[in-house]
Amino acid sequence: MSKALQQLLDLLALEKIDENIYRGHTPETSNKRVFGGQVFAQAMRAAQDTVPEDRMVHSQHAYFLRPGDPSVPILYQVDGIRDGGSFTTRRVVASQRGKAIFNTELSFQIPEQGLSHQIDMPDCPGPEGLGNDNERWKEMVTKLRAKTSGKAAAHRSSLRPIEMRSVNPIDYFNPSIRDPEQKVWIKATGSIADLSETDNQPLHHAVLAYASDFNLMSTSLMPHAVNIMSPKLQLASLDHCIWFHDSFRADEWMLYVMDSPRSSHARGLSRGSFFSRDGRLVASTIQEGLIRLHKD
Repeated sequence: MSKALQQLLDLLALEKIDENIYRGHTPETSNKRVFGGQVFAQAMRAAQDTVPEDRMVHSQHAYFLRPGDPSVPILYQVDGIRDGGSFTTRRVVASQRGKAIFNTELSFQIPEQGLSHQIDMPDCPGPEGLGNDNERWKEMVTKLRAKTSGKAAAHRSSLRPIEMRSVNPIDYFNPSIRDPEQKVWIKATGSIADLSETDNQPLHHAVLAYASDFNLMSTSLMPHAVNIMSPKLQLASLDHCIWFHDSFRADEWMLYVMDSPRSSHARGLSRGSFFSRDGRLVASTIQEGLIRLHKD
């Protein structure tokens, strides 16, 4: 497990090739697309490198423009839009072969005291005793026919750096109509302090940003009993946003609570909240995804 987390930390350690220009790579995979959470997190790391250490990212808003090619390095160009007294803004464009595949804006703030409130953390079983979603996924893959199994296996390597335990797991191969709600306990699969020379909040922000792309889009499919492995279903992230509210460690259990208020026009909107074990709402996320169902 730690080997997979080390691989994630390595891909978040971008190569600086010029002022405000960084290069990122993708681990070897049979998947034909770069995982969206990877690009989202790598762009955050590029922006973080251009911002003073006393300023923490509090929000990131992004659009996925083209599928990323995992066989080609990704270039991240950072635009230093504004450096204010309390806030700093950065824009990052990720490109391959001279074409933009992703763009994002991030806002950083010097931590300060102010008014504070939050919603309550839902009451649910803790991660102890719940099944491991990654192990459950492996078991399900063995039940699929060869063509579908190959497709599913392509996604397994992306899951391994993050351990996930669903409170009420989805049966992806025999889906039933359910309310568009999920609760999943998540954390990195090892100690970030043991594997990284830099164990700071910005790195934990990036790891959580990476993990936030898992499960979210599938929440919008739950009322429709649609199988994510169906060859008739076309899925793609269109945009993704995250807000950070408090400090946390990405290698400690957090409850990822998701819901989908609406799907229409071949798009599904999903929202997520991350709670620490002590009940603090530490981050929120929203994603709209393409959920196009072909008739043929």
